[in-house]
Amino acid sequence: MKHRKSLLRLALGMALLGCGLATTAQAANEQYFPLQSYRVGPYAAGGTGFFGGFIDYLQYVNANGGVNGVKLTWLECETEYVVEKGVECYERLKGGLNGAPAAATNPLSVGIAYATLERSTADKLPLITINHGRTDSTDGSVFPYVFPLQLNPYSEVSAIVNYIGQREGGLASLKGKKIAVLYHGSPYGKETNGVLETLAKNYGFELTTLEVPLKSAQKVGFPVDHIIGNIWSNSEEDVIPAGAAAKCFISITTHPSGTDFPVLQGIKTAVLDKGQGNLADPKRFGTVYYNLGVVNGILNVEALRIAQARFGNKPLTGEQVRWGFEHLNLDDARLQALGAKGLVQPLKLSCADHEGGGAVRFQQWDGQRWNLISDWIQADRALLRPIIEASAAQYAKEKGITPRDCSKEQ
Repeated sequence: MKHRKSLLRLALGMALLGCGLATTAQAANEQYFPLQSYRVGPYAAGGTGFFGGFIDYLQYVNANGGVNGVKLTWLECETEYVVEKGVECYERLKGGLNGAPAAATNPLSVGIAYATLERSTADKLPLITINHGRTDSTDGSVFPYVFPLQLNPYSEVSAIVNYIGQREGGLASLKGKKIAVLYHGSPYGKETNGVLETLAKNYGFELTTLEVPLKSAQKVGFPVDHIIGNIWSNSEEDVIPAGAAAKCFISITTHPSGTDFPVLQGIKTAVLDKGQGNLADPKRFGTVYYNLGVVNGILNVEALRIAQARFGNKPLTGEQVRWGFEHLNLDDARLQALGAKGLVQPLKLSCADHEGGGAVRFQQWDGQRWNLISDWIQADRALLRPIIEASAAQYAKEKGITPRDCSKEQ
């Protein structure tokens, strides 16, 4: 009897060991994304749309075999867009999931990005700040693990000035004209004021800073089509509450809304039509925030794919994924293959350049939907680069950082 119990224990032990090995093997072929999401609180509309699109894209990739056979997994932690909670979530999630290593963090929050920047660098975990974050983190020689993909705040205002100049007949036509900036009264909102002053001196326009809500502008008869919103005033949720006052309002975007792109149709077929979509309201499919999440998913997955080409088709460390981001190169041919041409701007990153794009398009609200009214308009990156490098150098000096020699990076 004792012999039978021993055999039974041995058999159970072998079975448990086998299960453990199977679980480990499964986790060993998974890449993990820690998600500091926000689905409640004042910015829930942005969070639910963005993380809904991001997760749906990851599901779409998994439905098509993963990234060279490596499946993607994720775990959310609710931040409510509160910095302290964002830091807590970072610490809770950064270590991986069931053996699957973390690829990158994507908080979509200026405050959380600033608060976790040094932690991410110390942990060698890429911090993705698509369309936001510290402008000087564009300089990868000083900020090796921070990626303000597509558009940093300086590029944003430079592109807006270039667009206004285009409308007025050329940048030379701005001389003597007045440009007013309606800014958010936070460090984020004030970050670009210095660059705008530089642009004002360069082109001879008068710069005025104001805090005037959109409805107030209508009351005093200011033409709405002379108001241009920045990247965080370009969603459906931003204009619908303003009602008729928002009609003809113009904003910038790094990606259009809409569902006609092949990648969006692929997500619909593989994920949404099977009842697996992450959005609580399916009508938000193809909206600005949702599509931003999809774009963010594309950029993260492509960085993984590029890194795998160097390090092998397996789950990668944050340091290896960083290499993938620094070698991200999305030309028209690759975007076409991804079904994302027109949805994502061409991007080419490097050790020195963690933005990679710097272009925007302009869209106008017709009361029902956003309509594109321009092609890609590029920021004056040559003008901005010395300012960025000077700021990054000052940060390096304050923090005792020795910048990387990007000429020696492979």
